[in-house]
Amino acid sequence: MSETILITGGAGFIGSNLVHRWHRNHSGDRILVLDKLTYAADPKQIEGLEGVELVVGDIQNLELARHLIEAHGVTKVFHLAAESHVDRSITGPAAFIQTNVVGTFSMLEAARQAWAGQKDCRFLHISTDEVYGSLGEAGKFHEEMAYAPNSPYSASKAGSDHLVRAYHHTYGLNTVTTNCSNNYGPRQHPEKLIPLAITRMAKGEPIPIYGDGMNIRDWLYVEDHCAALETVMLKGASGETYCVGGDNEQTNLALVDLLCDLVDQHLGRPEGTSRKLKTFVQDRAGHDRRYAIDAGRIRRELGWTSEASFADGLRWTVSYYLG
Repeated sequence: MSETILITGGAGFIGSNLVHRWHRNHSGDRILVLDKLTYAADPKQIEGLEGVELVVGDIQNLELARHLIEAHGVTKVFHLAAESHVDRSITGPAAFIQTNVVGTFSMLEAARQAWAGQKDCRFLHISTDEVYGSLGEAGKFHEEMAYAPNSPYSASKAGSDHLVRAYHHTYGLNTVTTNCSNNYGPRQHPEKLIPLAITRMAKGEPIPIYGDGMNIRDWLYVEDHCAALETVMLKGASGETYCVGGDNEQTNLALVDLLCDLVDQHLGRPEGTSRKLKTFVQDRAGHDRRYAIDAGRIRRELGWTSEASFADGLRWTVSYYLG
């Protein structure tokens, strides 16, 4: 049977990729996208898809959210809308509290009121591995770790995660949460490291690298992440959390070097051209040293695996941004 799905933040990076995946794999479903269309969103990313409707609005508007769920018979909510850029959270934390905490509350409350105990309806909250803080040289984040957020961004996401847990345990709302590692791939706003580096290389502009460039991140191709979200929505256990990672740990410096070589190859430049653009800049405040995800649970219990190799994913990403 066809359903109506609501995707908040569906005109953003991960959201637009999820819209395309769900539209492709569940062609009979109707997809509502609720997006405020801030600087990081692009409605053109989801234009022309039959059965997809964009509603321009704020997730903090509880009445709007409840109306959309009730009036359209929404049975599944993918909650992706969020302020997500750590640098912006340092210079302007208020927007992160409002969107990530208050906005998540409004979406949860709208779902609780609209569904009134319907157990077959589900709310999937998409969060980040940054809620767990920073790792040392060993170990990986997993579902049982204590939260230790170190930036206004990660603290706001931690708060939203706790709200989701509370709505499940207090009201019986059918919720599931995912915490993912750094995503990369098509349709990402160029303020993020990978698209920023690629576009600057193409223009011959300096590539800023924080500190010594040895901060480590676990990189997850966005299509693999969307496959995980689809899997968790359909098969995940109510009230549970699943960590999603790509098992691709890279220092920022090593990542930029890989991108430099791929961009030079793509543009037919002499090897080493783009590497000369690397510029080390002052580290950002509270910069976590290392992230890594143990995705064993989602693999064992739900059968999800990441499919894109890091080499292929980076090559596809470079081709997307440079044409």
